[in-house]
Amino acid sequence: MQTYHLRRSEKAITDPAEMWAIIAEQKVMTLAMCKDNVPYLVTVNYGYDQAAGCLYFHCAAAGKKMDYLQANPAVWGQILEDNGYLDGKCDHAFRSVQFQGRVAFVDDIDEKRRALSLMIDRLESDPAAVKARQVTDKAVAKVTIGKVHIEGMSGKANKSTA
Repeated sequence: MQTYHLRRSEKAITDPAEMWAIIAEQKVMTLAMCKDNVPYLVTVNYGYDQAAGCLYFHCAAAGKKMDYLQANPAVWGQILEDNGYLDGKCDHAFRSVQFQGRVAFVDDIDEKRRALSLMIDRLESDPAAVKARQVTDKAVAKVTIGKVHIEGMSGKANKSTA
């Protein structure tokens, strides 16, 4: 795989801790995938396991996303912290993490339960109540969980306000 470098190196985020902080602070990621040379882009919420270097998402068991990922599990993704347009400066403040990886679907019930709990803990104001309703044996058995194994990531930021 060819390596590219940012033209404006001062915008590069190279510290993995800062990239994981962006991942921890945001709610959605965008995944790009491709099947038969036709691209497809989706935005999903996610949970993450930094120690394992992976991101989890849930989806329907059948549909376009599944068709694409089953045909080609390679993905490119982005998690964006949008800090808004800088009016009068013709610029935008942001931090982002770009990543490449491969999606595998989780079959293990305990890992599914953990992935759902990671997502709910991040997104819900009262995670215990939601988990009591949503992380039941029946629901966990039926849910489809995708796991993005991150193979590489980079970050970029424009924090300028001047």
